[in-house]
Amino acid sequence: MTDANQSNLNVDERFQLSLSTPAARNLATTTKSAPQMQEITSRWLLKLLPWVQTKGGTYRVNRRLTYALGDGRVTFTNTGAAVQVIPQELGELPLLRGYEDTEVLTALAGRFVQQEFAAGDTIVQLGQPADRVFLIAHGRVNKIGVGKYDEQTVLGVLADGDYFGDRILLEPESTWEFTVQALTRTTVLALPQQAFRELLNQSQTLQAHIDSYRTRQEAPTNASGEASIEITSGYVGEVELPGTFVDYELKPREYELSVAQTVLRVHTRVADLYNEPMNQTEQQLRLTIEALRERQENELINNREFGLLHNADFKQRIYTRSGPPTPDDLDDLLATVWKEPGFFLAHPRTIAAIGREANRMGVYPQNIDMGGNQVPAWRGVPIFPCNKIPISSNRTSSILLLRTGVEKQGVIGLHQTGIPDEYQPSLSVRFMGISEKAIISYLVTAYYSAAVLVPDALGILEDVQIGT
Repeated sequence: MTDANQSNLNVDERFQLSLSTPAARNLATTTKSAPQMQEITSRWLLKLLPWVQTKGGTYRVNRRLTYALGDGRVTFTNTGAAVQVIPQELGELPLLRGYEDTEVLTALAGRFVQQEFAAGDTIVQLGQPADRVFLIAHGRVNKIGVGKYDEQTVLGVLADGDYFGDRILLEPESTWEFTVQALTRTTVLALPQQAFRELLNQSQTLQAHIDSYRTRQEAPTNASGEASIEITSGYVGEVELPGTFVDYELKPREYELSVAQTVLRVHTRVADLYNEPMNQTEQQLRLTIEALRERQENELINNREFGLLHNADFKQRIYTRSGPPTPDDLDDLLATVWKEPGFFLAHPRTIAAIGREANRMGVYPQNIDMGGNQVPAWRGVPIFPCNKIPISSNRTSSILLLRTGVEKQGVIGLHQTGIPDEYQPSLSVRFMGISEKAIISYLVTAYYSAAVLVPDALGILEDVQIGT
């Protein structure tokens, strides 16, 4: 290369012929997005629940009188491999519901004998003498009966906390009307009838409670356990008609509105000077409210007082037949909420597991249109995603099925509109003042709860295995 060419090259490098891009950006207006937030979800539960105005912050659910004779689940403690039933938890058995003599319950708990069964083992056999009650401390079992043509049929699946044979304690001689077979390794606690009767003969309080239990059993009820309404039909002639009345629960449940709150702080300098092209206070408030609504949906699912996972009747909780969620399991869940079911609710990974099992069985459910969204459905009932439903450490979750609305005696959301400084329904944004550090504070509050009007409005398929 000649010296002249080298000289021209140096001149081109030293003297730019046009405005550079970095310099031009100093004069350009940047196009900005609104602040984004990954936590925001579709929140289908908040959209689908019918919200009922709750004056006074409390909603009372009045029901017909029901003779609830114990249908809960029993809790256990363990020390190493040794398992014991918590004495007070024996009150979940129908026979002992409402019995509070701690000394007798402790003695009764000490008479349970621990037994271990491997998968496939028979715990009790149809037709054999029945002389004890069983509590399932850990594992899953099949309850198997005999069909019309002597074929085996699965009557149900029992798991941790369930029990069977509780009526045997009061029956002098009986036989098992079903077979119970372990699906997994299972730990049970068994109480022999003889041990119960020995303690019964020693305790006057327990004898009085058993007499009261037998009296309650004699009260006329319908198939749902409600006090019967006597009606005569299909008669001819002059028949004396029965007198009747509808009895109510004396202590109906009341749901108080729960609250979620936070204090939003914005410096006055930010609020005064940095509001173009977006209002800083509005953006701060928007994202805070989104987080508050996410917490609201989480509470409606998981809160121990009113959350749906904790308020489903134990008779409305069922288990999968084999672990993963199969079409048969969804049919079983539909059988628990068979009166106008509204929608399923499941974690997105659980919905994926439903799809895998359906594909494996050669079943291809159709989607339905919900406001422009294609939603998977089963038997015409849509399945909506909700990431607030927890997944356990062993990769199991739950599927909920709801019937909604007051007119359908379903599940409803509770809120109160018209509150002071209301920003959205039942959500207020209240100015709290400016501090000596020039910080503006806003109190952001949401009020909400949920109520299950009758037990069969909510069903749960529990311990659903969703894989990896």
